Amino acid sequence: MLLVRSALFQIYFYTSVCFFATLVFLSFWLPYRVRFWYAKTWGHSMMRAGEILCGWRYQVEGLENVPDEPSVILIKHTTVFEAYAQLALFPAQTWVLKRELLWIPIFGWGLAAMKPIAINRKAGRSAVKQVIDIGKQRLEEGICVTVFPEGTRVAPGTTKKYGISGAALANEAGVKVLPVAHNAGDLWSRRSAYRKAGLIRVVIGEPIDGAAQSPKETNRIVQEWIEGKMAEISPVAYGTQNAE
Repeated sequence: MLLVRSALFQIYFYTSVCFFATLVFLSFWLPYRVRFWYAKTWGHSMMRAGEILCGWRYQVEGLENVPDEPSVILIKHTTVFEAYAQLALFPAQTWVLKRELLWIPIFGWGLAAMKPIAINRKAGRSAVKQVIDIGKQRLEEGICVTVFPEGTRVAPGTTKKYGISGAALANEAGVKVLPVAHNAGDLWSRRSAYRKAGLIRVVIGEPIDGAAQSPKETNRIVQEWIEGKMAEISPVAYGTQNAE
């Protein structure tokens, strides 16, 4: 039964991506906030599908911490959940992502209409400069910029070096950094066909002034908070508590 429910969820995921990506692409001429509303609707629909098909419950903490002004959002990346949940939870946004995603038929077309910051991850410093230059434009347009600081999905209980681009953008633009942790990876493993039922906790930390210290120090503060919160809300993966 678990495999059937997981398969139905995956079918909905693929079909809904195709539908909403096409809708966003065909709406390229409309104001950005209209396009984002379509994307946000998809995010809500995915969360609802998770409730119905996978037995997920959600607990979101810290929504009061989301600034009124555009900010840089740094999210722990363990699975696909956060890629669509952020659409439902946060204001108008775009994302720093690998440019190869834009090459995917249909999905990439819709993604390209959402003003992403598509980088070559092998470009090093030039990629960081690209994030800063384009990211400042997006922030000035009233659009938040989301960054997965580890650059790729990591298994729950593990971490990689946090990239500097998000913190550097916040420093240059003089905006807040919003750290986000969640335990979705405990229920949706990045390489598993199964979607386990349970509670997904999303915790939004207090905003950090990106201009108050160096990007390196901002990264240290963010990583300590996210990884510390992950150890609290993902006890099975982090070995801090027995499974319920």
